[in-house]
Amino acid sequence: MNPGESPRRDTKPRSARRRAREFVLQAVYAWLLNGPDRDKEQGAIEAHVREDTEFAEADRVWFNTLWTGVLQNADDLRAIFAPFVDRPIDELSPVEHGILLIGSFELVHKQDVPYRVAINESVELAKSFGGTDGFKFINGVLDKVAAQVREAEVRRATQGR
Repeated sequence: MNPGESPRRDTKPRSARRRAREFVLQAVYAWLLNGPDRDKEQGAIEAHVREDTEFAEADRVWFNTLWTGVLQNADDLRAIFAPFVDRPIDELSPVEHGILLIGSFELVHKQDVPYRVAINESVELAKSFGGTDGFKFINGVLDKVAAQVREAEVRRATQGR
């Protein structure tokens, strides 16, 4: 399933932030597929996503935060999650790559989002848009990223178990 399509599971209403993440994934997916011309195309991609009739249900501020954050920090984000990926970045599916960029951005740059929420939201994106077991891969990588970039928060959470 491509990120431009509706998610597989639509059993309960999704929050405005989740909808924003879904639209960011669609935009990042298209951006990644544009290859060398990707930076020239980001405005067209954003405009296309915003034309979707369901975009009104998304948190527009959160969309803008994630979209611009991923674009501006993509190389740094890749450097953070690459050590935890079992293959070269260019061998990731665009869906997995996009989800890892979004999840890593939230973990690194949005300290107001609890690390478990950032990981769970990424796992939900993977369940909706990724391959059958892609969510397990996303969970494993982002767990390791969280342990590195939010060490104190992760330690506090795991000590309470």
